[in-house]
Amino acid sequence: MSDLKDAVARRGSFLQTARAVGWSFFGVRRSADLAQDVQKLNPVHVIVAGLLGAALFVLALVLLVRWVIGSGVAGA
Repeated sequence: MSDLKDAVARRGSFLQTARAVGWSFFGVRRSADLAQDVQKLNPVHVIVAGLLGAALFVLALVLLVRWVIGSGVAGA
């Protein structure tokens, strides 16, 4: 249980976390960087950044589809 408390008490910035999650979405993370992330990043920040990243990705896809359909390119 103390391991969980130690992990949540990590002081990695949210910007570092967002960058790590962003690279993870593309799957181009080096193993050395992953090892650093495990030691530095707060797992709560990782979960929040992952959910935000997924929501932004879905929103971008929805907007892209609406734009393509609205422009008439899809119907031609």
